[in-house]
Amino acid sequence: MEAQKPNAKPAAKPASNKTNVPGIKNAFWVIVVCAIICVLLFIFWFGNDMHFDEDGHPQNLWGTVYKGGFIVPILQTLFLTVIVISFERWFALSAAKGKGSIDKFVANVKARLAANDIEGAQKLCKEQKGSVAAVVSAALVTYKQMDENKELSKEQKITSLQKSVEEATALEMPALQQNLPIVATLTTLGTLVGLLGTVMGMIKSFQALAQSGAPDSTELSTGISEALINTAFGIATGAFAVISYNFYTNKIDNLTYAIDEIGFSIVQTFAATH
Repeated sequence: MEAQKPNAKPAAKPASNKTNVPGIKNAFWVIVVCAIICVLLFIFWFGNDMHFDEDGHPQNLWGTVYKGGFIVPILQTLFLTVIVISFERWFALSAAKGKGSIDKFVANVKARLAANDIEGAQKLCKEQKGSVAAVVSAALVTYKQMDENKELSKEQKITSLQKSVEEATALEMPALQQNLPIVATLTTLGTLVGLLGTVMGMIKSFQALAQSGAPDSTELSTGISEALINTAFGIATGAFAVISYNFYTNKIDNLTYAIDEIGFSIVQTFAATH
């Protein structure tokens, strides 16, 4: 009695289990390095004696920033972290996009598939590189295998092809969104820490006003400076983080749309030609 043939074969796996998106994998060390830089900058530059007169009053903007108090280096750390991660995402998503126009690449792949030129489509993927090309390349490998397979039914082949596209997409998506949750958190955290510094500065100002006799002008100005400096840094951090998050989220959405479009096109082309 002949052995029964299997009803289905597992879908082809991508050639590599590594994403094509570069980037910083552990943002914790980014925060630590930014904190060290900001604390040293706060102590040795903003707090330098050359920025103050003999009575300890700030003579320029740097001295005024120093008067913002210990909350300032915390806010500077948050602001610098947003800047560093934003640049990191810029390079990462630029690499994920690939070398050429995504729209042109998708159109060229569709044309190759319509002509049943799998090798030509694979060549386009090697030239384009990036996340979209990686997903297409993985799907084309399965496409070719299903084309040569004589055991599976058409429905099973289509299912295997869809699964290949989904697996390749699932491999790329986390890398595209990496570190963006930190930026999203800083949109709120920066504003809240700035508000904390503002409240602490106002408390000092009211303490100076509450003193018996003439108010201490130095303490009053110090409290006001702390409030305003922390407000400024908090607003700047929150605003920059919001802009950065929305900008990169939109870029990721465009890449995701391109991946979905070409993946659907590959499956539909296979269904129409087999």
